[in-house]
This record gives sequence, structure tokens and C-alpha cells, in this order.
Amino acid sequence: MLKTLRNTLKRFGAGAAALAMVATATSGAYSADMVALLLPENVNPRWESQDARFFVEAMGKIAPDVKVEVFNANNDTATQQRQAEQALTQGAKVLVVIPIDGESSAIIADDAADAGVPTIAYDRMINSKNTSFWVQADLEGMGFDQAQHVIDNTKSGDTLVLLKGSPTDPNAAVIHAGQLRALQPLFDSGERVMGYENWTQGWDPAIARRSMDQALTQLDNNVQGVVSSNDGNAGAAIASLSEQKMAGKVPVSGLDATVQALQLILLGEQTQSGWRPLADMAKATAEVTAKLVKGESVDDLAPNTVKNGVGADVNFVGVASYSAVGEEGVAYVIENDTSISKEDVCQGVAAETSFCKG
Repeated sequence: MLKTLRNTLKRFGAGAAALAMVATATSGAYSADMVALLLPENVNPRWESQDARFFVEAMGKIAPDVKVEVFNANNDTATQQRQAEQALTQGAKVLVVIPIDGESSAIIADDAADAGVPTIAYDRMINSKNTSFWVQADLEGMGFDQAQHVIDNTKSGDTLVLLKGSPTDPNAAVIHAGQLRALQPLFDSGERVMGYENWTQGWDPAIARRSMDQALTQLDNNVQGVVSSNDGNAGAAIASLSEQKMAGKVPVSGLDATVQALQLILLGEQTQSGWRPLADMAKATAEVTAKLVKGESVDDLAPNTVKNGVGADVNFVGVASYSAVGEEGVAYVIENDTSISKEDVCQGVAAETSFCKG
């Protein structure tokens, strides 16, 4: 059976130009106001096709006269800092930042604070005393679910590969900590064998593919499970496994429940993906943004706090998560994610699956 939704509030604590995505409106109290959404990269399609879209849509409903400028730094920290400076120069009242690097992005929040502008850390924490708000799911728990899925589909003595996230993304370490919570006791006892592990700079699937190729070479294809930290890594691993005619024979985890991942699940090649309600995350962020634009407190929206990497108390909102496995998992995501339809998933080879024909 699939895992039920997990309430994250139980476990918290442990040069590119602006994209042509602008929300405008015709009436209301915010006629001269602008906020900026700073995306980290376009390697993962979710940032533009889901997170940015949902945030712009939510702002259009909650604060229709606030303009939203969306920037994408293409995995370059210096570019993201310049984009933040540009947004502040343009008069942004709030910065919503998905940092490339939780440490170096502190300068963005600090510079914004000097200008009297609050900074929201969306998805990834910014380690600054000036971070105003954070929204995220229980990534440690989602990492645990990834590892537990692979454990449940392997046997004693099996060899595993860990394809971790970007070393500069603070979320990657949190996900990995959850994975180790499930795996380390088995590694220590010999119930499972750590065959190969590597970080994936920038969450780049090309790097993940090289890592998986190296793992299969070094281990002479003696791999029975792949604990992959996101769907990009999972797809890269599956491509490598396919060359060795091993795809579909090895459990592979993921995160984000992308259309490609759902198709691979239907094909039996990816076996799990963690899903978060990104629309809920974006809506919560928009609600906070609208209040911050007016200079109002967000304590009623985010009464809880969590300490970031520099010990600052940051107001946060947690959202639920879901571990999608098999046809039931694909159906759940399609039903609950407004950005994904069955028509989207049932394309190409996946269209021939029983799920799509049914």
C-alpha cells in the first residue's frame, strides 16, 4: 500500500534576463507594487512550469495589482545575486528566492534587508538572519521514504547506489539525512551494501548519468537498487541501466513526480517518486507575500519557526508529501496536481500501458 500524506509540521526542525512571466491586474490596493521570484535553474522543469506558474496564478488572485517579475539564474550564483540587485533597483517590495546555494545567497537577503525589503526562502532555506519566511515539505521524511522503498524492494546483502543531490543545495543534505536514517543501520549490519555514492552538482542529470555509468563499471553491474534523490537523477540512472538491459529490474527512487517520472513509473522502470503539492506551497508563499507587501505580520499564517543555518528563527509553513508508487501513485498525482493531466502522462511509449488504455 502507498503511504498516506505526511504532515510536515510533525517533523520540522531536525546572466539571465527576467522571464516573460508577469502578473498584472486592473484594480486594488497595490497598484504601484512589484515582487520578484528568483528561480535557481531550468535543469528541473518544475521551477518554471509548476512553481513559478502557481505563484503567479496565486498572486493574481490574492493581490491582483501586484506585478510579479520572474528571473532564472541558470545555476549561476553570481547571476542570481545580480538579478536580486536588479529587482531591488526596480523597486521590488518582496524577494521570493529559491537559492542556488543556501550559504552564498545570504548576501541576497542581507542586501534586501538593507533596502528594507523582506526575503522569503521558497523550497530551499537561505542561511541569513534576514530570512523572513520559509515554505517547504518534510524533505527528511521524503528521503526516508525513498530509501525505505528501495529497502523494501531489495534483499539482504544487495548492493545499492546512492545518487545524491547538489552539494550546494541545503535540501540535498536534508534528503540524504533521511535516506541514511533508513539505510545506515543496514549498511552497518551488512544487510545492504553501499556500492557507490556521489553528489550531483547543480542537480545536473548529465552528471548523474556519469555517476551511474561509473557505478555500474566499478561494480561490474552488481547493483540491485538505486536511491536517487530526485527524478532527474532517476531518469539518468534508468538511461544507464537501460544500456545494460537492467532497467525495470532495479528499484529506482525519485522526487518531484515529473511527467517523465510518472511515465517511467507506468513503464516499470522508475519505481517511486515523492510528490509535494507545489500549488499549496506557492499559495502559502503568495499569501505571505501579499501581507509583507503591505507591511503586515505573517505570524497568523506561519506561527511556527525553525532555526536556519546561522541560528536565526524563521517563520515557516510546512506542506504535506506523498510517496507515489505504481499506477495508484500515478493516478493520485494526476488527481491532485493541477499542472499534470492524464493526457500529459499518456504520451509516447507510456500511451501503450494499461493505465493509459484503461
